[in-house]
Amino acid sequence: MLSEHQILLFWIQILVLLLAARSLGALMRRVGQPPVLGELAAGLLLGPSVLGRAFPGASAWLFPADPVQQGALAAVAWLGVLLLLVVTGFETDLDLVRRLGRATARVTFGSLVVPAILGLAVGFAMPDAFLGDGSTRPVFALLMATALSISALPVIATVLSQLGLMRRSIAQVILAAAMVNDVVGWVMLGIVASLAQSGTVRPGPLLFTLAGLAAFLVFTFTLGQRGVDWLLRRARERKAGPAGSFTVTLLVALAAGCATQALGLEAVLGAFVAGTVLGRSKFQDDETFVLIERVAGSFLAPVFFAAAGLRVDLGLLAEPEVALWGLLVLAAASLSKFGGAYLGGWAAQLPVRERIALGAGLNARGAVEIVIATVGLSLGVLNASSYTVIVLMAMATSMLAPPLLRLALRGWEGSDEERERLERERLLEDNVLVRASRVLLPSHGGPNSILAARIVDLAWPQESEVTLLSAGADVPAEDLAKVRAVFTERPVVHEHEPEASPLGAIRKHAALGYGAIAVGATDVHVAGRLVSPVIDDLLGASPLPVVMVRRGVGEDPDRPPAYRRILVPAIGTEPGRAALEMACSVAQRTGGLVLLAHVVPPPPRGRRRTYPFWNDRAQLDTGAQRTEVAEQVVEAARAFATRMGVPTETLIRTSVSTTEEILALARERQVDLLVVAANLRQLSGRPFLGHGVESLLEEAEATIVVVTAPPGWAR
Repeated sequence: MLSEHQILLFWIQILVLLLAARSLGALMRRVGQPPVLGELAAGLLLGPSVLGRAFPGASAWLFPADPVQQGALAAVAWLGVLLLLVVTGFETDLDLVRRLGRATARVTFGSLVVPAILGLAVGFAMPDAFLGDGSTRPVFALLMATALSISALPVIATVLSQLGLMRRSIAQVILAAAMVNDVVGWVMLGIVASLAQSGTVRPGPLLFTLAGLAAFLVFTFTLGQRGVDWLLRRARERKAGPAGSFTVTLLVALAAGCATQALGLEAVLGAFVAGTVLGRSKFQDDETFVLIERVAGSFLAPVFFAAAGLRVDLGLLAEPEVALWGLLVLAAASLSKFGGAYLGGWAAQLPVRERIALGAGLNARGAVEIVIATVGLSLGVLNASSYTVIVLMAMATSMLAPPLLRLALRGWEGSDEERERLERERLLEDNVLVRASRVLLPSHGGPNSILAARIVDLAWPQESEVTLLSAGADVPAEDLAKVRAVFTERPVVHEHEPEASPLGAIRKHAALGYGAIAVGATDVHVAGRLVSPVIDDLLGASPLPVVMVRRGVGEDPDRPPAYRRILVPAIGTEPGRAALEMACSVAQRTGGLVLLAHVVPPPPRGRRRTYPFWNDRAQLDTGAQRTEVAEQVVEAARAFATRMGVPTETLIRTSVSTTEEILALARERQVDLLVVAANLRQLSGRPFLGHGVESLLEEAEATIVVVTAPPGWAR
């Protein structure tokens, strides 16, 4: 149990490490470098290399050679890197890695084999003075091969994230290769430990590790994924909010870390796999990722990187032989890893810039290398001199990787396919409604439900899942099959609630992480209602935006619509932006033209705005102001459509009735689809969309889509 003094010293250590790491990290960011460089440098400054020599008494008091004290600090540091790898897993795109499978396999092979061969050669060439007491030359050489082969997944992940490269294709290849590098490195370390302790390789533990790892991966991405989905869904159903999702995420990550640690690997590998599964869950709360990223990035991870340098004593490099071999090992490690990764990229026919980036990124060894060196020292395979050489190589490669990676990819935007993917992701990320999120489609079948399904299929990205929800026992299966048949390329899930009311089922599912609800309006108007009892109640109770579709006059439900002319009022509000996104997304798929309309009311007669006498513009016509504002609003909408590659035509009209002008424009331009936004309010027990929108719903001849936002909604 820690004494009062040890507890106090622990908090002081955390305070000093965090202050130094964050300060130097901010300095690195100011000069255009990733903060991880400053965080690693903080450990060197506070360790025996600088503080230990300048103020040995203070260093001995602050960081005593007490195993208990060191263990407490190490626990916090490793918790930080575990959360960091969870965040990395969240951002890992397995579908993208799968598409890049050939490149990943070849890069992984090259980045492992070439360094391992050179590491063996270096291990046999180094003088006997670097061997630990009782170690044999083959065991020492095998440890050097292991040291040169591995890559530090935590450091690489941090660098890629801080450079904003995580979504790049080359970053996904680097992460996948680094993960395999680490797995192979830990297996090789197990072989070295077995040889050092017994003189022979025990096949039992090795086979246990390999078989256990295979079983862990198979379980994680099959039953494990279902279990994670169930836990996160339960957290949402209980309305636990981000706290519930955060708890599930931590428990899953810790459980996965325990599993890989028990297999003789590292807990961080389990955390990385867990993060990948958690990030793939459709019930994950986006705020959880932000919360973990902030905790790890601003507190725990900086402590981890700073603590990594506390055991590094660069003073041993004063010995010429140690300094010489330190430089030789550094050169061998850097060149072999760079060369192996470059050759793998060449075999995969990657561009030259990306081959260079592979070599630069995978070259970082970081704290993982320090762990391997520490194990080697404890086993007696290494001594103080060889330990220092390996740690020097680890720190130097980690600090060289960020600037080299940035230099390699500066100005490189990737292939045409990658640029298109990244631009699409940026657009979706900036959108307020049409995003890569799931859509809930309540339906009992019928023409308007089919039409709503077609609108969703045209507007939302193909990777967005649609949940077809039916409630009650009288749901016609044949009609639902027609709705489902609309979605030929996207994932569709059918949820049936036989005992629930339609509104109850919708409200229950709306809490499960959807981005929007889409419904088809009924053809028959119910007296005293906006649309129908169910849709009216839904509009009043939905916590999500509702996309309501009403088919136009003469619209054939059995014939997919073309939508060549789409009219959307440009109004410059958040719901208006949502309607614009839908109009442009549909036009992008159909090749249609988007008509951006803005109706300006005429200025009241005889009214002029008067400025103070010292203003040059003594009098300004209100109508001119309104026209200027209208032009700005329409131009912003046109710019958005241009980014999406959609042709537009801008229409600014002056009229006392916005509704009549929109209806006239729709008839004049023979519009196929009208998309409008509405701010939802409750009046006299029924939802109120505004007189203009409700008039459009009743009088428009074209198919109309109404995007309603609940009060206070914003993304």
